[in-house]
Amino acid sequence: MERLAAIFKALSDRNRLAIFQTIRSCCCDCRVVNDAKAGADNAADSTGAQPQDAHGAEPPSDVGNSVSAIASRFDLSLSTVSHHLKELRNAGLIICEKRGQWVYCRPNPEVLKDIEGFLDDVES
Repeated sequence: MERLAAIFKALSDRNRLAIFQTIRSCCCDCRVVNDAKAGADNAADSTGAQPQDAHGAEPPSDVGNSVSAIASRFDLSLSTVSHHLKELRNAGLIICEKRGQWVYCRPNPEVLKDIEGFLDDVES
């Protein structure tokens, strides 16, 4: 029960909730694109350009979105976004992985299943 309380506390901040939703939606979009293009040599968009993060680097398809790419979607300082990401990570909602000089974030699917199970029980 304490784990769920920590999760809902982390999501009680409006900015944090928006950041988490951005991570969820972006990663879901990435998975759909990657699944649809499985076996293809690249994931070029309609202009033929490769997807890139805010620094022009091609993001790894298996790790999520870079912190700088997430921050670029909000009118918040990078340090504020980093603080919110730390709170989401501490609650177990996201998984962050450092690759080179960038940190990439993605939703934690196990915690999402726990939340879904809790909400299903509440409905019953």
